[in-house]
Amino acid sequence: MNRFKTAFSLVAILASLLLPLSVFAEGSTLTMATTTSTDNTGLLDYLSPEFTKATKIELRWTAVGTGRALKLGQNCDVDVLLVHAPAAEKAYVEKGYGVNRREIMYNDFVIIGPETDPADIKGKKSVAEALKAVQDKQAVFVSRGDNSGTHKKELSLWKAEGLAVPDKESWYVQIGQGMLSTINMAAERKGYTLTDRGTYIKYEDNMGGNPPLKILVEGDAALMNQYSVLAVNPKNCPKAKYDLAMKFSDWLAGEKAQQLIKDFKLLSKALFIPNAK
Repeated sequence: MNRFKTAFSLVAILASLLLPLSVFAEGSTLTMATTTSTDNTGLLDYLSPEFTKATKIELRWTAVGTGRALKLGQNCDVDVLLVHAPAAEKAYVEKGYGVNRREIMYNDFVIIGPETDPADIKGKKSVAEALKAVQDKQAVFVSRGDNSGTHKKELSLWKAEGLAVPDKESWYVQIGQGMLSTINMAAERKGYTLTDRGTYIKYEDNMGGNPPLKILVEGDAALMNQYSVLAVNPKNCPKAKYDLAMKFSDWLAGEKAQQLIKDFKLLSKALFIPNAK
């Protein structure tokens, strides 16, 4: 019995000694919901160690579509968001779920497809013209269909010139998955899809620089793809680590992180362009 008490006491002492460490570790961990493109490209794996080195804060993230990321913030499951659907983000802030939205970087969207280009869209400068050609030819178009930032952009592009969103058409395939999975499905079906340029460059790199799907439409101003960071509103989520979220936001907007983003390349191509204000 005495040995049991002694062992129990030692465990209790060790637990009490470790408690402050665990509390400190918890207080220095920031949870983030982000879009799949920042994860798939390797950008966060590249930035995260530098952020921790500068602030002693560990960044943990989950990569989902922007729609789901916003929902995670609304439900108080994360502390900060890094997403790319400006209209949805602004509405989110207006509803009181997020605060201090700050633009950090951008790239652009592109329409990719097979070299055979069955809808003959290569080189078209107008996205509306390209999508109308796909629709008229009933060429396979693979959509993420997951309420992500890319999916939201795609839907807005169909609607921009009064085109009907081909929701139930047999040639319009909605898979409800991330960007790389969508690209791979489009390649299998020899179809088209909309992707952010950063993820396309990662896909291109994965394919040894010669992917089966090529960029066919680019350059339209409507294809701008802005990324922003938002802190979860502590009034909606009292346990959210607002101070840590703002440290992350300030760091991303700072000179060091902006240069890191600028220098992040694959195949000698920039995946994102810094534009913090």
